[in-house]
Amino acid sequence: MSAAPPDFSRAQRALRRDPVLAALIPQIGPCELGVAGATRHPFIALVRAIVNQQLSVKAGETIFQRVVGMVPRRQLTPAAVAALPVEALQSAGLSRNKASYIHELAARLVAREVRLDDLARLEDEEVMTRLCAIKGIGRWSAEMFLMFQLARPDVLPLDDVGLVRAIRLAYGLDGHVSRADIEALADRWRPWRSIACWYLWASLDQGILAKTATPAKPTKATEPTKATKATKPTKATKATKATKVTKGRRVVKR
Repeated sequence: MSAAPPDFSRAQRALRRDPVLAALIPQIGPCELGVAGATRHPFIALVRAIVNQQLSVKAGETIFQRVVGMVPRRQLTPAAVAALPVEALQSAGLSRNKASYIHELAARLVAREVRLDDLARLEDEEVMTRLCAIKGIGRWSAEMFLMFQLARPDVLPLDDVGLVRAIRLAYGLDGHVSRADIEALADRWRPWRSIACWYLWASLDQGILAKTATPAKPTKATEPTKATKATKPTKATKATKATKVTKGRRVVKR
């Protein structure tokens, strides 16, 4: 497979209307979403997605490279993986379920019971439906495939833990960030939500957010000491406390 990497320069210009992304984009540089997918077989992308489920990026990459090291010439093809026993895949660090999912996918591709070669021609929801019908592929894995393999520009993975954490840090949100919160925030990114997510992930991975994040409201670290508690609060202090209670969670300006 060979295709030109996508050019998201127009998306970068549009996303700069968001002040947070406007600060992050110059520090990170051009978006590399879909660069690997331009030359990578879809099977490899799905194996990586299954391996990475509920794992950190580092742990997932370690296990994935072990799997790659098991096949001849490190060529991760369906035939090469189907020839491995499930137990061999488990020895790479995969759970029994993940090893079975990857082995079954490889075997079904070899038997031509599953097609991946036509996915690039389908609409996003059609790709989601096709992939989620494969055992071991859920919505999150299908979304990662759309973004990193097919370079679809407007995908929003609401259940991605890393994205939620990046949004909390970048936009200074306190407490629980719901799916509705993320959808409302991401509405301004359309039709480039995938690219916005990529920049937020990259800023988290590169440690940029620790330098540029909006400070969150004080938590336990600024609770009164015993000496402070012993002091009788004044009316002004009580009023301040009441304000903090009624203020609630900070809302991102649109």
